[in-house]
Amino acid sequence: MALCIPSSCRRLTRLALPLLVAAQAVHAQSAGMLRGRVTDKSNGMPVSQAQINVPAHDRSALTDDDGRFSISGLPAGVSRLVVHAQGFPTLRVDVEMSEGAVTDKPIELDSTEAGRLASAQTLPAVPVTATTKPLNYRLVDFERRRQNGRGQYLTESEIVKSGAYSVADAVKTMRGVIYDCGGGGCHVHMAQAPQRCLPEYVVDGQEMNDFGPTTPIRDIIAIEVYTGPTEVPGEYAGRNAGCGVVVIWTRSGPTRKQQ
Repeated sequence: MALCIPSSCRRLTRLALPLLVAAQAVHAQSAGMLRGRVTDKSNGMPVSQAQINVPAHDRSALTDDDGRFSISGLPAGVSRLVVHAQGFPTLRVDVEMSEGAVTDKPIELDSTEAGRLASAQTLPAVPVTATTKPLNYRLVDFERRRQNGRGQYLTESEIVKSGAYSVADAVKTMRGVIYDCGGGGCHVHMAQAPQRCLPEYVVDGQEMNDFGPTTPIRDIIAIEVYTGPTEVPGEYAGRNAGCGVVVIWTRSGPTRKQQ
């Protein structure tokens, strides 16, 4: 390690400090702010508590009661937003950010499909004499895999009972799962996985590594966790099984019809 006499060290310090301050100032000036308002396309009403994520830059925000949000610290260039709100399909939006400027971006979510379902005609009740076990058809495969017992599983009631506030918080006590916090957030990785090898996230049958870890816990009805290739079922074997797979089922996902 290089040594310097006290007077030289003081001179170097006096020279380095202005450079450090200038670099910090340049970074602050180059970062931009994104702000906007999230509304329902069908009626123009604001959407509150919508989650705006910028995965590439580890930034996120929630809309207020008027649907407004702001996110600071975004660099110049194109940023990909992932927007999620209960009752709406997930939306991905690209925004062109300018250096050191405030960019306004209105966002419209489409509740048309939800509105059609809500306004569907109600048919007269038909008496049923046969007895059957109630079943959520979207979770048929979840229940089948749970019976095999190769992975680890959480039902909605178990998630609620745990009091978990995020996906990572819900699965952190599972066998073979390591829970790390730092660098702006908490995440999980599998003990068998190589260093910095994060698990694949599958949400309602679709690979969503950007949105999966931040899926609002209140929207989740089931979670499956596979810590390595020996546990991953065949339908997910084509993914990066060596890092593990986390499968998430939400209440707003597509409904599987009875065969």
